[in-house]
Amino acid sequence: MNTKLALLGGLTVKEFLRDYWQKKPLLVRNAVPGFKGLLDPQQLIGLACRDDVQARLVTNLNNNWAVRSEPFVAKDFVGLSKKGKWSVLVQGVNHFLPAGAELVKRFNFIPHARLDDLMVSYAPKGGGVGPHFDIYDVFLVQGLGRRRWQISTQKDQTLIEGAPLRLLKDFRVEQEWIVEAGDLLYLPPHCAHNGIAEDDCMSYSIGFRTPWYQELAEQFLIYLQDRIEIEGTYADPDLKPQAHPSEIGADMLRKVAQAIRKVQWDDEDVANFIGCYLSEPKPHIFFESPARPLSAARFAAALQTRGVTLDLKTQMLCKDGTVFINGDAYPVGKTAYRVLRELADARALAAVEKMPRAVADLLHEWYLDGYLAPTTKAGRKS
Repeated sequence: MNTKLALLGGLTVKEFLRDYWQKKPLLVRNAVPGFKGLLDPQQLIGLACRDDVQARLVTNLNNNWAVRSEPFVAKDFVGLSKKGKWSVLVQGVNHFLPAGAELVKRFNFIPHARLDDLMVSYAPKGGGVGPHFDIYDVFLVQGLGRRRWQISTQKDQTLIEGAPLRLLKDFRVEQEWIVEAGDLLYLPPHCAHNGIAEDDCMSYSIGFRTPWYQELAEQFLIYLQDRIEIEGTYADPDLKPQAHPSEIGADMLRKVAQAIRKVQWDDEDVANFIGCYLSEPKPHIFFESPARPLSAARFAAALQTRGVTLDLKTQMLCKDGTVFINGDAYPVGKTAYRVLRELADARALAAVEKMPRAVADLLHEWYLDGYLAPTTKAGRKS
């Protein structure tokens, strides 16, 4: 926390969190030395055409904006420059590209519970998605080419009515930079910005989610409905005559209110909900079980010699003796918790000569579900 990081322009993590996080933008030149990008435009378009990938194509012809979502085929991207300016954006690249997951790891000073994903965008000269603001924190790392970033901390966030994108009606530029390969721009939520490609341009966006409290409250109630049990049925053996049968009686209201007040929760319930909810994969994410799974004994042997690595799509969080993985909660003992927390932190476990049996069994269960696998020599799951 007290080490000065080139990624943050020589700031320590504590200094960055204190002075910039959710407060103001930060531009760092050459934050990732030698970074030229992880994909070329055709590889990104290839990803956009996959059935299990979320992608968008944004076009702008004479200031008429249009947005199209997947599914795509390769011919959808042919001849686009003749029809105006355009940009393609692909979500969750860290779920499919090991190098993308490694790039995201550079930002481990932000809790995993806040991480959304790595989005990669490509645009030829002049392309972009227009002036807008996001409700999440984002680190933008430049890869191929150059991009002009225009920034504003304006309070007016009125949007253009009827536009297919959340475009600002009156965008007033306060700062402007041209970024090149390896440069980084951090933007806090609601900071207005506009990125314009100066030439063939690819940007790598590491986003950190900021859920709406309304969303969390609604999902928490859904979480509770499967975990509450209130016994008995409504009864009124002492029912009295009513002058108006259409009115809800005071006695009925009192009894129902008493029953509903039995629905209670504590901080542990909230923690379990957050762990399950924030580790839940997005709807388009699926896991594949191994085609020829190892037996428990052979898997345990692999743990001793190779360790394990989480699948790129796996989300894993921890809290006070409970481990959350891909939407499920697993209460474990202290020793198991320490081991599994290490796996969640680093997304991999090194070879361990003596792995506790309970941990080995649980890891084998997750292996059969496709959540992790023995590590290969290259450091990836096999």
